[in-house]
Amino acid sequence: MKTILLLITLAISSTQEPERQTERDIMINKQIINRGINHEATIKAMRKVERHKLVPENQRANAYADSPLPIGYGQTISQPYIVAYMTQAIDPQKDYKVLEIGTGSGYQAAVLAEIVKEVYSIEIVEELGLRAKNDLKEMGYNNIHIRIGDGYQGWEEFAPYDAIIVTAAPDHIPKKLLEQLKDGGKMIIPIGQAFSHQQLMLIEKKDDKYTSKNVMGVRFVPFTRYPE
Repeated sequence: MKTILLLITLAISSTQEPERQTERDIMINKQIINRGINHEATIKAMRKVERHKLVPENQRANAYADSPLPIGYGQTISQPYIVAYMTQAIDPQKDYKVLEIGTGSGYQAAVLAEIVKEVYSIEIVEELGLRAKNDLKEMGYNNIHIRIGDGYQGWEEFAPYDAIIVTAAPDHIPKKLLEQLKDGGKMIIPIGQAFSHQQLMLIEKKDDKYTSKNVMGVRFVPFTRYPE
């Protein structure tokens, strides 16, 4: 009888939906799809990634809200729609190697890791970078590589990258990042003054020439650098 009960319990447990899946489904339907995001891989990834595990405990109740959230040290996690938009904009493919500048909580890296082969992410705030690295490891991601450092210099060791996502706003496009973008690649980056009006720019590289276009107004935290 005990064996039968155990088997029944295991069967019930295996059919339970992932933690807070209903909230993610609502987020996807209302915040993502309803606003025009149609990149299937992005939608699938964001439906799966447990965002609540990548924000501070005091923000977990708000993890799927339609807004940015503070994650400590003056930094924020972008609202889900912005994460979806930036991911869709670079059109990530399963064989891609992507560079992310500004690891933050690790959420954008996790979304990318569900889609692409390798993610290289740089975070200048050591405490955030180490926390994200630990959280992502506990969640089972082994294709995300995090380095503590100045993202302005990129990560030349593994360049060139199929795509680059920048999650903090410099006042100009860093030359090193352009150089590390693969020919045919895309970079999405907010440009503008800190805590003021900024433009999210999509940059494409072809035959060592660059084209850029403003895609929307945004407000990101400033791009922090080491003192020169």
